[in-house]
Amino acid sequence: MDNSGSRTTAQHLPCQDCDLVTVPARQGLEAVDILRRARDGVGPVLHDHACDTLGFVVPAGTAARWDLPGSECAETPGCGVRLSTGAAAEDAAEDAAGGAGVSPPLTGTGWLVPPGDAYTGATDPAELRAALGEAARLIEAVDRCR
Repeated sequence: MDNSGSRTTAQHLPCQDCDLVTVPARQGLEAVDILRRARDGVGPVLHDHACDTLGFVVPAGTAARWDLPGSECAETPGCGVRLSTGAAAEDAAEDAAGGAGVSPPLTGTGWLVPPGDAYTGATDPAELRAALGEAARLIEAVDRCR
């Protein structure tokens, strides 16, 4: 059986430290759609309703080389996003969230793509960069037509 196209969820990955790429919600929502359709590689995504932004979980170390205008990438070692995806952590998080899955790690946020529904444990930075660029071009084209 060929599993090369199978869906791998963050639930099957060990606990990991991550960085967080933050973008305006409109661009981020387009990028999520692009990643789901074309690349099938979106990791967990946080939605900050108050700031109208999305945060894409990316591998630790991404912040050191991230330079895409209109976005920010924050390091989160030890104090930010830490996805505990082992069985014990999942059970505890599900209990705390009433069975809804892993709770968002940052106050004031909610999961747009929870770890259990993500295709990967973290979005690949190169794939995210490409999707954000495509999303920006789509938004610009739509705005010109108004």
